[in-house]
Amino acid sequence: MDNEIQLISDGDGLAIIGDPTDVERFLASEGLSAKDLPLPRLKSVASAGSALAQAGSEISANSSRWMKLTKESAHLVKKHGLRESSKNGLKTGVVKGQKGQIGGFVEFAKKPGALLSNPAILAGAASIMAQLAMQQAMDEITDYLATIDEKVDDVLRAQKDAVLARMIGVGFVLEEAMTLRESRGRVDEVTWSKVQTAPTTIAETQAYALRQLDALAEKLERKTGIGDLATAAKEAEAKVQEWLAVLARCFQLQDAIAVLELDRVLDASPDELDGHRLGLKEARQKRLELISRTTQLLVTRINAAAGMANEKVLLHPTTSPAVVRSSNHVAISVDEFHGRLGIESGRESAEARRWVDAASEAKDKALETGANGVGAAVSFGSKTLDRAGSVTGKLAGKLADRARRQRGDAE
Repeated sequence: MDNEIQLISDGDGLAIIGDPTDVERFLASEGLSAKDLPLPRLKSVASAGSALAQAGSEISANSSRWMKLTKESAHLVKKHGLRESSKNGLKTGVVKGQKGQIGGFVEFAKKPGALLSNPAILAGAASIMAQLAMQQAMDEITDYLATIDEKVDDVLRAQKDAVLARMIGVGFVLEEAMTLRESRGRVDEVTWSKVQTAPTTIAETQAYALRQLDALAEKLERKTGIGDLATAAKEAEAKVQEWLAVLARCFQLQDAIAVLELDRVLDASPDELDGHRLGLKEARQKRLELISRTTQLLVTRINAAAGMANEKVLLHPTTSPAVVRSSNHVAISVDEFHGRLGIESGRESAEARRWVDAASEAKDKALETGANGVGAAVSFGSKTLDRAGSVTGKLAGKLADRARRQRGDAE
């Protein structure tokens, strides 16, 4: 296929397949970089006379690269008009170049030997793309855990709960399985037998961590006195980061299991690969939605606590700002956590965080001026505070309504 580049997008990443020189030229022309996509692994599961075996020589002749779907790489999908299949959800097409230059039009593969027209190869390529996307997500979580005050293993070891202790052991087993996979290029029956029970343990730990976050949110909601509210907000500030770390580790290990699962299905039941990949993708999205609902509800409640504190800042000039600061820390921690897991934080929580930052700063400056500052704060309270309180009330109302709807959906 002279000067032809085959493109595959699964919504999370983009694969570029073709002659090595053409692939590099195409990437250079688009100003993009990509990592290797190990398609030769597909030949290891080919049996005599199978579609995979027939395509083996073409796999060997081509170079294959992969990149995460970003704004820039997503532009390629739109630019080259890739068509989506209703069966597997993949967008595919062929970009042809003239005289060594990659052009800008798409012609769909019709030749019997083309990789894109081979369902088995396409399914295998899509599964490897999914694995690369999850491995990149796992790396990003590793970076996230390294940036917090204590790594997740330290957090877990400090806990006495048996559920968390079991999760530590599962983490060791999965790390060993991933090492074996890298060295052998596949997941055999022995390796798979070691990790088959891991999903249950991780699910228990995830549920436990979510319940802990729920408990912190409920405690905030029950407090009415500003002193009790400050104590609960400070506790939330200290604990939320720990439980977010546990959730991040759960998600990382669940991605590791999915990577191993796809290898096992590729090896044992390649005909079921597409269905299994799509099932894992849907299950992953549902986990993200569950985590998002719980963490957003926590932000909703602590923002409401900050709103209450702001209303009482003149009566409690020391305690109220402390509540606001704790609220900010929790909101920022959740926002960072969402970013690492690929969850888009709600617009309301971002607005609330910006507002409490501004309100806290303004009031702190006013109160620092002593007696004159009290007068300034009164002036602030009679004008700006009323306006800000109105914003907070509307915002808290929106967030509370959404929380109730989410709770109703869950029930």
